[in-house]
Amino acid sequence: MSKADLVAAILWIGVTLYAVFGGADFGGGMWDLLAGQSERGERARRLIDHSIAPVWEANHVWLIFVLVVLWTAFPTVFSAIMTTLYIPLALAALGIVLRGAGFAFRHALPGPVRRPATRVFGISSVLTPFFLGTVVGAVASGEVPAEGGGDPTASWTGALPLLTGVMFVALAAYIAGVFLVRDADAAGDEDLHRYFLQRSLVMAVIGGAAAAAGIFALQEHARYVYDGLTSWPGIFLVIGSGICGLVALVLLVTGRSLNWVMRPAAVGAVVTVIWGYFAAAFPYMLPTDVTISDAAAVSDILTVVIVVFGAAAVLVIPSLILLYVLSQRQALE
Repeated sequence: MSKADLVAAILWIGVTLYAVFGGADFGGGMWDLLAGQSERGERARRLIDHSIAPVWEANHVWLIFVLVVLWTAFPTVFSAIMTTLYIPLALAALGIVLRGAGFAFRHALPGPVRRPATRVFGISSVLTPFFLGTVVGAVASGEVPAEGGGDPTASWTGALPLLTGVMFVALAAYIAGVFLVRDADAAGDEDLHRYFLQRSLVMAVIGGAAAAAGIFALQEHARYVYDGLTSWPGIFLVIGSGICGLVALVLLVTGRSLNWVMRPAAVGAVVTVIWGYFAAAFPYMLPTDVTISDAAAVSDILTVVIVVFGAAAVLVIPSLILLYVLSQRQALE
């Protein structure tokens, strides 16, 4: 593995962590939006608040990490993406800002004016992963030219980008639902356990259908990535995702509270999809125009990125793990 490949893998680790933890955050906002105004919906909303509040800022550190590594280590790709997909990226950034503001203000505002802030939080939680998904779909379908300056609208409004956006929303809601099943168990609320179990099952089906449809869209609009997913090692990760998804689906259908199995299976189904794309697109950053080695910065900069990542792994990641562990054990209060 070359130094550039190693940095690309580091970048993809950041993407994976953001997809799982940031995705669960967005998914919680979606369930908040759909909770309704019933007493049960308010209890679901309180559980979502309790689950998100301690970790939501930490979850989005990974987006900053991804952007900094991409800008530093692969500047030409960063430029190409930003000058082509600035519309969905700007809308996603706006959604992140509005989402954070809505989440914060709905706890500070008095009752009569709290509902608009709650709506902003929920709607932004749906739109942000959707627009981020369209960016990934546009890159996969080759709509981002190596020199940048691609079509600012047609590049991300095709079938594959839009389908990828829908899949991102469904998978975020799915992961959040599975996590909330566990949190409802920890709170001893059997009613909310069933509530989120049923909704996770619906999102598992929608997400699986979107992923399956995405395979056919890849065949038509991103042939290189499709070929990579249907050959080694991409096919291995696709099969792994299917197995993880099936295990989680069986547990959801049977209603069994095996959170120590269901959560890793749900996360595994998503992680293997993410790494399946990485394996399928390899060695390209922009299929099939720019390879990892072509896009990489000079060797000294790559070395700095690797060293900084190593330092962060030693200093920051244990702190984040401690935060999540204490949150899950209800020990932060």
